[in-house]
Amino acid sequence: MSTESSSVPDPIAVIGLGAMGLPIALRLGEKWAVHGYDVAADRRQLAAEEGIRSFDSASAASASAAVVVLVVRSGPQLEQVLFGDSGIADTLQTGSTILLMSTIGLEAVRDVAVRLESRGLPLVDAPVSGGPVRARNGDLLVTVGGQPAGLVGQCLEHLASTLKIIGPRPGDGQAFKTVNQLLCGVHIAAAAEAIALARALGLDDRATWETLDAGAASSFMLRDRGARMLADYESDAVHSRVDIFAKDMGIVGRTSRAANLPTPLAAAAEQIYLLGVRQGMASMDDSTIVDLIAADRGRSS
Repeated sequence: MSTESSSVPDPIAVIGLGAMGLPIALRLGEKWAVHGYDVAADRRQLAAEEGIRSFDSASAASASAAVVVLVVRSGPQLEQVLFGDSGIADTLQTGSTILLMSTIGLEAVRDVAVRLESRGLPLVDAPVSGGPVRARNGDLLVTVGGQPAGLVGQCLEHLASTLKIIGPRPGDGQAFKTVNQLLCGVHIAAAAEAIALARALGLDDRATWETLDAGAASSFMLRDRGARMLADYESDAVHSRVDIFAKDMGIVGRTSRAANLPTPLAAAAEQIYLLGVRQGMASMDDSTIVDLIAADRGRSS
């Protein structure tokens, strides 16, 4: 289903060039013309240096786009981009598709989808998992609510190593991502508690992590975040921020309460991420919550 850039008359716009948006734009730029916008001038400049044609507004970046990829952080940001002052919903060509790749919660997406449909603008709900490196390499897990036909489907196939159509409606992808983030958030917190307990008992961090990873207690998050819990995080790149999981676990809590479903483990994990944010760790890698739990910035050798 590949399509060469020369055969696509209209560009793809990527709105939001942050930690995930920029690598998504660069990956798409391998096959199609990509226009980009971010509220931060330094991110626009970085995108331009990487070959993405950057614009000074979301409406300018998306004016001629056949597909507009939104990589925003929250429901209010989505509302502002689409329907605020100079919102793109007023300037897009009828039939252009909005491809939402953020995690913002199912209710917000369903509301937005109805409003866009009335303007002749279909929404495909496609939140992602995997982080910036996997985004750049086209190795994301993408879970879709909606009908990703034509160019939208081709874009998703180029970004994903695992592409799952979860359901036919916008919001279905968000619903699945909420379930996914419940597990991820709890697993990271559990891994941090385990490593912190090992420290408190005088065990070697690395030997503990390696042995846990070899047995029944292993998980992807123990393997991935545990490796970073052993490293000097101050010199490492940030892969996933503490405040992202504070946000996502908040979505889990609101969604589960709306469904009248108790999720006590998720609620406990959310408090850890919120405490990290309060302690000035919002922009730090989420693996650093191990030090918050241990109340110790040290590492055993």
